[in-house]
Amino acid sequence: MSSIDRSQSVGGTRTYEVRTYGCQMNVHDSERLSGLLEDAGYVRAPEGADGDADVVVFNTCAVRENADNKLYGNLGHLAPRKAQRPGMQIAVGGCLAQKDRDTIVKRAPWVDVVFGTHNIGKLPVLLERARVQEEAQVEIAESLEAFPSTLPTRRESAYAAWVSISVGCNNTCTFCIVPALRGKEKDRRPGDVLAEIEALVAEGVSEITLLGQNVNAYGSDIGDREAFSKLLRACGRIEGLERVRFTSPHPRDFTDDVIAAMAETPNVMPQLHMPLQSGSDTVLKAMRRSYRQERYLGIIEKVRAAIPHAAISTDIIVGFPGETEEDFEQTLHVVREARFAQAFTFQYSKRPGTPAAEMDGQIPKKVVQERYERLVALQEEISWEENKKQVGRTLELMVAEGEGRKDGATHRLSGRAPDSRLVHFTKPEQEVRPGDVVTVEITYAAPHHLLAEGPVLDVRRTRSGDAWEKRNTAAGAGPAGVMLGLPKVGVPEPLPVATGGCAVD
Repeated sequence: MSSIDRSQSVGGTRTYEVRTYGCQMNVHDSERLSGLLEDAGYVRAPEGADGDADVVVFNTCAVRENADNKLYGNLGHLAPRKAQRPGMQIAVGGCLAQKDRDTIVKRAPWVDVVFGTHNIGKLPVLLERARVQEEAQVEIAESLEAFPSTLPTRRESAYAAWVSISVGCNNTCTFCIVPALRGKEKDRRPGDVLAEIEALVAEGVSEITLLGQNVNAYGSDIGDREAFSKLLRACGRIEGLERVRFTSPHPRDFTDDVIAAMAETPNVMPQLHMPLQSGSDTVLKAMRRSYRQERYLGIIEKVRAAIPHAAISTDIIVGFPGETEEDFEQTLHVVREARFAQAFTFQYSKRPGTPAAEMDGQIPKKVVQERYERLVALQEEISWEENKKQVGRTLELMVAEGEGRKDGATHRLSGRAPDSRLVHFTKPEQEVRPGDVVTVEITYAAPHHLLAEGPVLDVRRTRSGDAWEKRNTAAGAGPAGVMLGLPKVGVPEPLPVATGGCAVD
């Protein structure tokens, strides 16, 4: 009897578990990894399996200073379990695998497969090869073998989906290791992107998020500087596609034709995530960010003029090497001027392999913490003030799944407004499913969410709701999602918590 025969499984079928850490691109990759495994005959392990699957896959992130410690801690936790369970396999992929390569099997020799960011499609083959040859398989491709979106998928939402339009990044930000691990930017053909979106809509999806490390640089690889705005307009012509979002853009490539396309295409949502990183020209130069404060605020002004109700969010790093108090005050100035609906703020920490990690002027932790707290307090105040402006407005919400942690206790449901604000609303008597659309009046604002405490004004049952119901009826149980590391990123939540391009999570 072979080791695979002796492994614990469900009904004789091998089970799998995928653990995902990092940015939206990793979340999208994990949907593909799940699809590949299911296409190869595996079934997903029950919720809460916590390593009790036949195959456990780690899709890793390398942008945090302690990313490797976290991985090896998790691998160490599984080592005794694997020793007691013949036939169990462990695979490590993602950015940390791309970076560390052979180091992983040296430090954790019980790992069976190591694969990189460019060859996720090889996972089933590598698992089988490791089983047959009874030795670890390490395969790291140096360039992309296939776009993630061309691989089989197990999407985590019946009504919202990621669509990758490019991979890689041509920028050289000194704090970011992503370009070294994901490679130079490579764009998909527009026809392939649109064909995938049309197929998703046919399955019941009504919201898509265009995804790229530097999403609005789309076209640089195919020689069309207006390719991204053209793609947005083309999305507007897809019948049944109700909401289009994208993440994450770069201020350098954010041009007037993109603003016009956002304003003039009805299904492109009035929401923009625009990473700032710092408001100081001096720090931006040290970060090798190819824009300055004036350019950034000019973009914000143009967006607000064209799309008055747009909700704008951002990423900010506090305590970058060499940042002075004056530099930090410039960041606070931009925050006051831009009036972000939300800001994802990060204390700078060294990313191994990045130029910034070796820079002089590393800021003491105590100083970084104090600045961080001041920034958070200011943004909290602004977020609350901006949310209060929503009170009295009537909004259409797409009903969300799993976004209201207290919905059960409060007898409410939750949904996303067109600008992506989270709204908790009174549960109507009529059945409402994730993917359906409700109309509500906003009655209360908190810094991070809105309430609609009155009765729901209208319920519109949708094809997306039908798709959700069909999926869950077929599954015979509630939905299962990708287990994410911190910070949390997932479908269908459109606002990113980690940027898709300059991953600073």
